[in-house]
Amino acid sequence: MTEEPPGPGPLDALTDVAGIRVGHARVPGAGALSGTTVVLAPEGGAVAAVDVRGGGPGTRETDALDPRNLVQRIDAVVLTGGSAYGLDAASGVMAWLEERGRGVQVGPDPSQVVPVVPAACLFDLGRGGDWRARPDASTGRAAVEAAAASGPGAQVAQGTVGAGTGAVAGQLKGGVGTASVRLARGVTVAALAVVNAAGSVVDPRTGVLYGEYGAAEPPTHPAPPVHEAARRRLAEIRGAAPAGGAEGDDGPATGNRAQEARPGGHRGGGVFNTTIAVVATDAALSRAQAQKLAGTAHDGLARAVRPVHLLTDGDTVFTLSTGLLPLPQEPTAALNDILAAGADALTRAVVKAARAARGVEGPGGAFPSYSELYGPSHGGREPLA
Repeated sequence: MTEEPPGPGPLDALTDVAGIRVGHARVPGAGALSGTTVVLAPEGGAVAAVDVRGGGPGTRETDALDPRNLVQRIDAVVLTGGSAYGLDAASGVMAWLEERGRGVQVGPDPSQVVPVVPAACLFDLGRGGDWRARPDASTGRAAVEAAAASGPGAQVAQGTVGAGTGAVAGQLKGGVGTASVRLARGVTVAALAVVNAAGSVVDPRTGVLYGEYGAAEPPTHPAPPVHEAARRRLAEIRGAAPAGGAEGDDGPATGNRAQEARPGGHRGGGVFNTTIAVVATDAALSRAQAQKLAGTAHDGLARAVRPVHLLTDGDTVFTLSTGLLPLPQEPTAALNDILAAGADALTRAVVKAARAARGVEGPGGAFPSYSELYGPSHGGREPLA
């Protein structure tokens, strides 16, 4: 009897991994366009690891996740806007955990704990117009409280929420996306991504999301007039003329103005971005195996964002293992399936983030969403053209 191929879990979300909860919080105020997302592990924590590949990361407590170091399990991961300022959100999560006696016990009293809260930030400063409107400890507390208040296996809000509130992907609005894979052996592997890339999520020649190439179903290409209208719309927003010249098989035209005029273009100078993610599984992984999963999950990011891991990116992937399901005695094949599933889930999470995002326009700039540019069959809304 042949095994069924892997497919998404019931929610197609990070919370398909039993015990994992997700909460979002947004920075309040008219000039704010930023927020924080917290991934909360089950009671007792989870084995964790991290792999940082961007050239401009902003992180906290990532050294604690090195398999050679002391800390064995953690209780939460923080993904936040606000650049390095936003890492203060982790302080609010740390205080919330301490109040509940969750953390590394460092004294004889059960309340004497030090919660280890790894965090990564993305650059969204000034996207809402107010440079100082960024997450702080209160934002982190609000996000972890939202996670704790959600029920087991709760739906995860996607798009322009939490850490994805001010995220931008190339010239389009970015955001939060999540996806899961249920393997034949019963193991679940899932990802949550906050897409804020200096590179693009869209093929400039076709308007297809990069992450859709190689998917089970071939991507539907937008009609050429829709794609051309999307290019012109972005050119109007950026104050650049639409790129001239034909787009052949050799790729799109080059040059700063041409790149700015395309959904697949990006501006490298002065742009600071980051895609940050959490990949979780209910398989029992060692810390070294969890670190390998974090590394291979970056392959999924590279399929969905081009270019990726630039000097102005801080691309960071955390992994969590809740340890519910043991690996077989000969784990190589099972572990390979988990590694491949982590990359696949992260690719799909990026695609879902782009599709779920809502466009924004304000003092910090205009960033239309993919769905607004390409319409119902490519994201759920009528095109702007």
